[in-house]
This record gives sequence, structure tokens and C-alpha cells, in this order.
Amino acid sequence: MIHIPYLRPKRDLFISAILLILGLAFLILLPGLAEASRMPSSPVNGRRVVQADVVIYGGTSAAIIAAVEVIRSGKSVAVVSPDLHPGGLTSGGLGYTDTGRKETIGGLSRDFYHRVWLHYQSDSAWRWQKSAEFGNKGQGTPAIDGQNRTMWLFEPHVAEQIFEDYIREYAIPVFRNEWLDREKGVILKKGRIVSITTLSGMIFKGQMFMDATYEGDLMAAAGVGFVTGRESNAEFGEQWNGVQKGAWHHRHNFLVLKEPVSAYKIPGDPGSGLLPLVSPDPPGENGSADHRIQAYCFRLCMTDHPANRIPFPRPANYDSTQYELLARVFERGWSEVFDKFDALPNRKTDTNNHGPVSSDYLGMNYDYPGASYAQRREIIKAHEEYQKGLLWFMSHDRRVPETIRDKMGAWGLAADEFTDHGGWPHQLYIRESRRMRGGYVMTENELTRRCPTPESIGMGSYTIDSHNVQRYIDENGNVQNEGDVGLELPGPYAIAYGSVVPRREDCTNLLVPVCVSATHIAYGSIRMEPVFMILGQSAAVAACMAIDRNIAVQEIPYPALREALLSKGQILNE
Repeated sequence: MIHIPYLRPKRDLFISAILLILGLAFLILLPGLAEASRMPSSPVNGRRVVQADVVIYGGTSAAIIAAVEVIRSGKSVAVVSPDLHPGGLTSGGLGYTDTGRKETIGGLSRDFYHRVWLHYQSDSAWRWQKSAEFGNKGQGTPAIDGQNRTMWLFEPHVAEQIFEDYIREYAIPVFRNEWLDREKGVILKKGRIVSITTLSGMIFKGQMFMDATYEGDLMAAAGVGFVTGRESNAEFGEQWNGVQKGAWHHRHNFLVLKEPVSAYKIPGDPGSGLLPLVSPDPPGENGSADHRIQAYCFRLCMTDHPANRIPFPRPANYDSTQYELLARVFERGWSEVFDKFDALPNRKTDTNNHGPVSSDYLGMNYDYPGASYAQRREIIKAHEEYQKGLLWFMSHDRRVPETIRDKMGAWGLAADEFTDHGGWPHQLYIRESRRMRGGYVMTENELTRRCPTPESIGMGSYTIDSHNVQRYIDENGNVQNEGDVGLELPGPYAIAYGSVVPRREDCTNLLVPVCVSATHIAYGSIRMEPVFMILGQSAAVAACMAIDRNIAVQEIPYPALREALLSKGQILNE
């Protein structure tokens, strides 16, 4: 059995010198610095067993930040990551950070963006562009905030390197490409998780566990209550949950066009069949609950720099007829294709969805949250092929206006990003999946301050933002999108400790900082990467306190937790 020790961060010159001298021997002695999945061990019943104070499942930004906090709090940790690349969406293409009010971002989350700032202070960081040329603004404030020594816009490989730096500096054992056995891999006794087993047969034992995945697989496998889809407005007294026909908060609908678009292959003729990407299902009544979730897409890192550009690949199963709806959008004069090519350093972009037909693959992700690993891979591949086909269509098809086609043809994938995946991101944007039903449910009412939030462990401030959920046929036989909601908030809001903690009857030693206990519409704001890092750190502090006091996570006295969080730089209230 491997017992992972607590290892102090390597901060001084003496330790650095020891690292240089010992080299490979040091890597062997300190397992967190080597690829953790290759660590030697004594098998138990033919299986490798790893034991740590806190076991974190996931490779997201929340997972790595939580692991750093566990080490800093004097405890041992094991990160069990299905992913090869640490950082989730933060290193997976979302470099145009959705921040809201930046003064609400504290602790290790702010440290991450400080490290981004430090990276871009070096001239060597600006390979394809001079620093002075990158003068754009991001999310309403300067991209490079010199006064506060932070930077909020960055290239994916820079974010990944910062997470790798955390792993190295804090000697964090990360077991990569280890997938939870969701059927029989979670052992519980008296309401506590004792161990988790991965598909490779590895067993991880701990006193506390954390689910820091986008999907909430550990949470679900442990029998913790959760929901998917949209609640009705009536359930929690909300206004913007459930079906939202007639909500036109962004320009991601067909009303932005000069004339409507028929849903049928032969316009106006239902007998000709529906166009691809249009659902035959009725949309539902406004405010009613349904099973649908926000659309997914890849956040692409693109460039127009010839020396660093990979031309858009033509997908093997490309079928131009799948984009007939977009062709009809272009016929009606739509020309906003390039409105969400948000600039990153070195002539790159974080390209997001925009318009009535976009990179968001509407309606094709409903099964994802509860799908098997194989089914998820199929869903992810379908999203990749759809989005690659979309790019190929816009840069090659004669039905696309020539000016747009030529301009799109000058863009491509950045050759120096995602180099093991042909320039394509390794992480699909899972905007929502399962959401825990925990000790406290965050709703629209807390975010809009109609209700106070108890026991704050961090703050959010970004707009309530739900992407489109479905594309349906309206009463006139035309196409329309539904679910796109964007609401400005009166100010930052607190996030309750109870939203990362299961109900006591479900589990007493698990924390969930990503698939938090929130309604669909509230999650639309909470789901931002800086917030996930904030909640990851706060959850780690709580886990370590529960170990020290030998109590359930539900029993932690909030005054003590609050004091600890404030001492670590977390922002809990305005």
C-alpha cells in the first residue's frame, strides 16, 4: 500500500539545489514529482492501493487548486484524474476568462491569474506578437491588470503549464488516465466513502473525498442525490428557470434575421421533412421543467498567423447538407460570424458560439450526464465532427458569402496548442451536467439578492448565463432557438457552504465544488472557472478541518471555517 506523505512546497534555493543534484533519484523518492500512475507499490490482492488524507477525483482547475490547498493545510492528497491534461476548461481553450467582478476572486484562484501575469511579463512569452500590440480589453476590464498584478486572458498551453507547475511545486501525486469504476468502484460504510476503485484496478483510500469533475460521477456513484435538466420556476420560486420561449437576451436566435427560416427541407412544406439540427419535439410550456441542458461546444484556439496556422481539417464524415440551416441564415444577410473571435495573446483566439446557428450543438448532449464512458466518447466525437464540419463549411462552401468564406479561410487552428491532438482542444465544454441536491440549493433568488445566502465560502458575480437548450419548430413552421438567458446581476453574490456538501443522509465525507447544489439557472452563473477554483480551495479547507476535528463535513462550525478561509485570502462578502 502506498501511503502518500505530506510534502512541503519547494520554495528555497537549498531545496532547488537538492533537486538539481539528485535528479532522477529525487523523482523516485518523491512520488508526486513523477508520473504518479507509475509509482512503485506493494500490491494488495493483486491491486495497487493508494492511501491519502484527501482523495480528489477529477483533473479540472478545481481539482488541482484543491490539491494545492490540501498540501498547504498539512495533509496528504491523491488526485485521481481521468484526464491526461490538468486544468479542465481553463487549459482546454477557455482563455477568455469569464470573471464578472474581479475583486471577488481571491485566494489560490487569484494566485493562478497572478501567475498568468508573471508569465506574460517575459519577452520570450510573446512569440507571435509584441506585448504592446495586445491592447484589447477582456470582460469589461483590462486584459492585463498591472495594478493588481493579474492577467485574465491567456493561451491554453500557458494555463496548462501553470497547473503543471502547481503539481511539481507542491509534489502533488496525480494519477492520470484513471477512470472511476462507476458500477462497483465506490465502497461506503455507515454513510462514509471508504475507497474508490478505478477501471485499471487501482484502489484509493482516504478520510475525505472530493468530486471535482464536470460530470459528478463520484457523487452519483456514491448515491448522493442529484438532478439534471431544468427545474420548473414553481419549484424554487424563480422566474428564469424552465422553458424560456421568448427570452431573447443575446443575438443567438432567429429573430436577428431579416426574415424567418422555415424548418422544412422545402420551405413551408412539412411533408418534405425537417432540416438537420431541428428537433421535432414540442418545446414545452414556459416555466415548466424538462430534461434538457445547455448546449456544449469546444472553445477553439485559432490563429491567423501563417507561421502558426493549421488549416481547418475536413472531417472524415463531412456532409454539407447538415449545414443547410446555416446556409439559409447566410441567405438572409447574417454576417456576425467573427463577433466571438475573442483575442488572446500571440494572435490567437478563444472562439465561442455566436448567432442562430453556431458551434453550440443544440440538443445533442441530453444523454451525456448519465451516459457510459463509451457513450460519452461518441457524444464528444459527434460534437468534434459537427464543429469541424461547421468550420469547413464556412471556409469552403459556395453557399457562404465570398467575403466570409475568404476571411474564414485565413484562420486555422493554432499549431502550438493541443499539440498531441492536432491543435484541437482536449476538453469539450461541459456547461452543465449533474447538479447535486445538497445541504443548500443555490437559486436565482440568492444570486439576485432577493434571498440572503448563509455561510459564504466564496463569491460569484458573472451574469446568469444559460446557452440555448433546444431548437424547435414554432407555430408558423419556422425555426427558433430556446433557452438562451442572460441576466445582469445587481452585484456579487455569496455561495453557501451547503451547496458543496451533500445531505447528511447521503454522505458525510464528500465535498463537491463543481457539480454544486444549484438550480439550472443559478448554475448558469456559478459555473465559471474562477469560481470553481474558489470553491475547490474552500472545499479543501473544509475537508482538512473535518479530518482534524474527526467530524462529518456537515458538522464543521462555520465561524471557524470562515476564519480559516479569510486567512487564506478568500473573498466571502462585499
